[in-house]
Amino acid sequence: MDYSEGLSVPTVELANGLKIPILGLGTSHRGGYSHSSIVYAVKECGIRHIDTAKKYGCESYLKKAIEESAVNHENLWITTKLWPEGYGYGATKAACLESCKSLGVDYIGICRSIGVSNFLISHLEQLKEDCDIIPHVNQVEYHPFQKPQELVDYCRSQGIVFEGYCPLDRGSALSHPNIIEKAEKYHCTPAQICIRWSIQNGIVTIPKSTKKERIWENCQVFHFSLAEDDVTDLNGMRDGRHVSWDPTNIE
Repeated sequence: MDYSEGLSVPTVELANGLKIPILGLGTSHRGGYSHSSIVYAVKECGIRHIDTAKKYGCESYLKKAIEESAVNHENLWITTKLWPEGYGYGATKAACLESCKSLGVDYIGICRSIGVSNFLISHLEQLKEDCDIIPHVNQVEYHPFQKPQELVDYCRSQGIVFEGYCPLDRGSALSHPNIIEKAEKYHCTPAQICIRWSIQNGIVTIPKSTKKERIWENCQVFHFSLAEDDVTDLNGMRDGRHVSWDPTNIE
C-alpha cells in the first residue's frame, strides 16, 4: 500500500497499475443514498472512493453530489455495476456509456478497471476459460463472520484485488461481545474495529452509511493498528453466515 498525494487513505495497486483507495463509501437502493452525506464524505472526510450500481438508481444523484463537492473527477474512484440486462459486448458498452452520462464522468472504474462481484473460485476459473482478461477486482461479502480466506488467497495468486462489502455484518457485528471488548481496549468504536481489521487483512473495504457522524467515524481508522493476536482472534470468529446472498449454488 502507499498513500495518494494529498490524501490520508492508503491505496492498493491493481494489476493494471491503477491505485484504488483501500477505504470507500458504499451506496445501495432502498434508502441507501443521502446527497448531503455523500458531499460531506468527499469534502470533509477525504473519501475518494464511492461504490454504487446502476440497479441502485442513484447514479444521477451521485453526479450532483460530486459536482457540489467540487472535487475533480480525476481524483475520485467511482465504481458502478451492470445488471444482467447489460450483459453482452454491445449491451455492456451501451450500459457503461449510459452510466458515464448519468454520473457525469468520462470514464468509471469498471471501464478503466474491470471487476466482478460475488465470484467464487469456481466462477473465476470458469471466467478464465471464457475470457482473456483477468478481473482487476472481485467484490465479495467480508466481515468477521464471513471471511472466505481461500477465496482471498486465490484472488491474490491471480493478481485480483479482493474488495469486501458489508464489513459490519449489516450492524450485527457491533453488538458482539468480542468486538465490543476490543473497542474498549483500543478506545474506539465496534465499527472502527471491524473496518480496521478488514483493512489490516489487506481488504479494500466499503462500509455503507447515510449518516454523517457514522461516515466520519468509519474514516477514523488510520491512526491505530490492531495487535497481531487481536487480528488472529477476530479472524477466528468466522462462522460462515451471510447477510447478503450466497453465491455458492450459482453455476
